[in-house]
Amino acid sequence: MSEQEKKTTEEKVGIGGYIALVFAIVFFSGVCAGNHWWGIFDFSTLNGAFGKVITNVTLNGDVLKTSTGMFRGVGGSGAIDGFCFALTLVPTVMFALAMITVCDHYGALAAARQLLTPILRPLMGIPGSCSLALIASLQSTDGGAALTRQLLDKGEITEDEADVFAMFQLSADATITNFLGAGVVLLSLTDSAGNTVPASIALCLGIMLVMKVFGANVIRFLKIFSAKKKKAA
Repeated sequence: MSEQEKKTTEEKVGIGGYIALVFAIVFFSGVCAGNHWWGIFDFSTLNGAFGKVITNVTLNGDVLKTSTGMFRGVGGSGAIDGFCFALTLVPTVMFALAMITVCDHYGALAAARQLLTPILRPLMGIPGSCSLALIASLQSTDGGAALTRQLLDKGEITEDEADVFAMFQLSADATITNFLGAGVVLLSLTDSAGNTVPASIALCLGIMLVMKVFGANVIRFLKIFSAKKKKAA
């Protein structure tokens, strides 16, 4: 048990901390995603997106037609293209860190440690304070990574726990966003007899989550084995 976990077990978490935790879970989970008014409580919706830029102009008779592309445009390369890509990540990371700081101020991380450590500690060997970063990583690669780094810098997790948690995130990162945005189209495929793929969205997401936990435990036990080997030497 880390010093933060010992401290949490000794202090009481008020009702405000549990309210902040519920808000953070809803905010980063994506359950409020969409164009409805409740989208203001969703991390990805509030992040929004960069606008389009004109990438091509053609003249069709007397009509001028334009094609638009992403903020980065098309045909970019080298350091300039890399900088533009990084620029699109900055608002997401800054916003995620700001929201976690606010939630932590009201006791969300303390409540998460108290409620979820008994679940995450035996499951993957990480404390409950990782729960918000875990949920964020299912929606945003950048948000999950930024929150994990903040946990490490604050001493909420150790280097070994960060490695285990990083393995969980690295495997099928941003699982919900990426799968529902691109991978789900595979479920519409049919074979020569017209039969569709015998799977469901829930089954696919379930398999990915199970394998993420499996990968985290592979690193976890490698860390344990390595520590025992060093002690024996």
